[in-house]
Amino acid sequence: MTLPASELTDHLGYWLRYVSNHVSHAFARKVDAHGVTVAEWVVMRHLFEVERLAPSRLAERIGMTRGAVTKLADRLIAKSLLARTADPADGRAQTLALTPAGRALVPQLAALADANDAEFFDHLAAAERTALLNLLRDLVERHGLRSQPVE
Repeated sequence: MTLPASELTDHLGYWLRYVSNHVSHAFARKVDAHGVTVAEWVVMRHLFEVERLAPSRLAERIGMTRGAVTKLADRLIAKSLLARTADPADGRAQTLALTPAGRALVPQLAALADANDAEFFDHLAAAERTALLNLLRDLVERHGLRSQPVE
């Protein structure tokens, strides 16, 4: 005897992924027009808040491996958006910092993120947006999710 199988569309996860894929893809196209990936944007946005940061601390904040952060940093350095320098407190350690060009680009990319959010969610009433945001944050907290979405 064959057990019944639920429909794909019966699952909240299906709908979350459906919306997430479209929101993420639209944003990826927007930042790509400025020569960066979503993952690179995440790194840049975190570094925008600080003067400099050790790659290990950045990896911890984002929830990525050190190797992944190193690869992203290398790509951003090649694009002259990031600089790697010796840590002034410990010459053996290195820190990452946005270059002036990188620092100037972050607000432009943030505006794209704002526009992307508006494109997908501005039709919701303020209370609906707040409820959705609170539900998603609750799921993140309840399941102890740490790594930030970068792709």
